Amino acid sequence: MKIDILAFGAHPDDVELGCGGTIAKLISEGKTCVIVDLTKGELGTRGTDETRKEEAAASAKILGIVARENLGMKDGFLLNSEEYQMRIVEMIRKYRPEIVLANAIDDRHPDHAKAAKLVSDACFLAGLRKIETISEGEMQDVWRPKHIFHYIQWRDIKPEFVIDISEHLEKKLEACMAYKTQFYDPSSTEPVTPIATKDFFESLTYRAQDLGRLSGVAFAEGFTTERLIALKNFEGFVL
Repeated sequence: MKIDILAFGAHPDDVELGCGGTIAKLISEGKTCVIVDLTKGELGTRGTDETRKEEAAASAKILGIVARENLGMKDGFLLNSEEYQMRIVEMIRKYRPEIVLANAIDDRHPDHAKAAKLVSDACFLAGLRKIETISEGEMQDVWRPKHIFHYIQWRDIKPEFVIDISEHLEKKLEACMAYKTQFYDPSSTEPVTPIATKDFFESLTYRAQDLGRLSGVAFAEGFTTERLIALKNFEGFVL
C-alpha cells in the first residue's frame, strides 16, 4: 500500500496531540495517512491498554485515516534496538510514505525522544537494500521517506516551520477527546495527571493560537525538521 503520510507515536494519543490538526488538514486535501503507535500505553496512570485501544480506534475514525497499527513495544522502556528498528522498517516498507511524522526530539516523557530517534534511524535503514524484510510471506521492497518531521509535545520547542490548521482545530480537539480516560473529565474518579487537567486541554488551543499569532494565521501546529527544506518557489506561503 502506498500512502502519503505515516505518523508514528510512542503512545496512543501522541499523534493526535502533536499533529492531529495537520493530519486532519492533509486528509481533507485528499492525502492518505496511517498512524502507527509503538506501545499500547499500558503504563498510563488512567485507563487501561484495552481502553486506550478502543479510544485510538475512535480517534482514527474521527480523523479519517486509512489504517492504524500498534507494534506492542514496551511502554516506558523503548530502546533503539535492532528488534524495534526492524519492526518500524517493516511498517515504512509496507506503507511507503513520502513523509514521516514522529515524536518530539526532546520531551518530558523519556519515551518521546527515544521514539523520535528510533523512527529516524529506522527511516534510514528502510532504504538499505542489504537489509531484507518479509511481510505476509513476501519480500518487501526498500523504501526511504523523503522527509521526517517531528511534532512538538509537552516542552516548548521552537518550531522550524508551522502548518496552518485554522479550519481543522476542532477536528484535532475532537480526536484528542476520544481518549476519554486520559484527558480532563470533572466526573472521573481516577487520579489527576498532568494531561488530565482543564489547563492542559485548554493549552491545546492557546498553543495553536500562539503559533498562529506568530505566523499570521488563526491556529497552527509546529514541527522541527532533520534537514534543510528546499522550496521550488514562493507559492504556498500564507501572506
